[in-house]
Amino acid sequence: MKAKFFELKYSLALTGLFSNFTYNNYILNLLCQIKMKKNIVIKIIKFWKILGPGLITGASDDDPSGIATYSQAGAAYGLATLWTALITFPLMASIQEMCARIGLVTSQGLTGVIKENYSKFILYLMLLFSFPAIILNISADIAGMGAVSNLLFPSINAAYFCVGFTTLLILSIVFLPYYKLAGILKYLCTFLLVYIIVPFLYKQNWSIVLKKAIVPTIKFDKPFINLIVAILGTTISPYLFFWQATMEVEEMRLKKTHLILNKKVMRAMKQDIDFGMLFSNIVMFFIILTTGTVLFNSGIHQIDTVEQAAKALKPLAGNAAYALFSIGVVGTGLLAIPVLSGSLSYIFTETFGWEEGLNKKFRQAKPFYIIIIFSLTIGLLLNYIGISPIKALIYSAVLYGLTAPILIAIILHIANNKMVMGDYTNGKISNLLGFTTLLLMTIAAVGLIYMQLFN
Repeated sequence: MKAKFFELKYSLALTGLFSNFTYNNYILNLLCQIKMKKNIVIKIIKFWKILGPGLITGASDDDPSGIATYSQAGAAYGLATLWTALITFPLMASIQEMCARIGLVTSQGLTGVIKENYSKFILYLMLLFSFPAIILNISADIAGMGAVSNLLFPSINAAYFCVGFTTLLILSIVFLPYYKLAGILKYLCTFLLVYIIVPFLYKQNWSIVLKKAIVPTIKFDKPFINLIVAILGTTISPYLFFWQATMEVEEMRLKKTHLILNKKVMRAMKQDIDFGMLFSNIVMFFIILTTGTVLFNSGIHQIDTVEQAAKALKPLAGNAAYALFSIGVVGTGLLAIPVLSGSLSYIFTETFGWEEGLNKKFRQAKPFYIIIIFSLTIGLLLNYIGISPIKALIYSAVLYGLTAPILIAIILHIANNKMVMGDYTNGKISNLLGFTTLLLMTIAAVGLIYMQLFN
């Protein structure tokens, strides 16, 4: 590149257009800067193309239900739970990477692999617990989207928003081809950026923020432990395991060629997973930061729903923070609900051997799409038969807490099975992080059961 610039400089000098040496150097430096900026843009575009299932999975984890949990953590304990975002990142990334690798190597979703290698009892147990947990999660997310939309547009009843969002999601999932749906989900991830902006609209003491993020705060009281368990259950959710594996398979089908596994493919997958999980945890960090400084410092310590968090922010942090927080809830709901319903449909169809896949049209995979429609419809109706979003969150958290350790144990077993994974079994670091996650989630499950029974 330098040789070309010297050539350019020489030719310009010969023509007499630029006889001034300083001006000539200025032009060359300007050209260098343009070239560098162009290279940076090219690298960003290439990296964006690498991102896919990992980014969508990570971003969908910060759904309205998750935002409610993080908001309560900040409101109740200030910045005392900031450190959890640093802890959960490597744990999430390790398990999701295993799920993605299982999908790439076997060309099957997680349910299909479990069906082939484990007893039907375990398979049906996963189905039994996953179905109500995911339905309740969908219900809570729809309710959250409707409620915050009503805050932004008070003249329109929240119920109308709920129906409208549910209809929009059903039409989008059923009628859009996979590559378009995946593209929309990918761009919906950018909605989460609003939560990174919101804390900067309020004065922060960054030295205290850094200290709280690095030095863990532990309070040995039931409400605090309960909240830590809820955060673990929210960030490391079983439905994400199923979605991650099946999305890797969908990506392979989209390319319409057999994917030759090599280090390059695995490296790209790992970059996608790591970035997606990092992005998810950064958003979690900033939501806790926002509510932990704005709400906690103002004496608001109880937040049960996302609309309560948004409403409380308005008089304290201003209209901009309130509007951004609310818009973020709607964006994450539109992203997360297809992931939730899609995960459930993949679990069912792979269990019973029905035609499945977002890459297929409705007539080609009727059971698959009917389950999605059914799950969204039931999720909507639950809001009108007396089940509150808070109860839905509690019930889904309990069910996720019960299934997560079992699923993580199975994922670890599959990822270390040479008969299934061949040359792509777990390394030492993957096993270390995986077994640490298993231990923590087992402790969380036991704690969750204890608190529900004896609290």
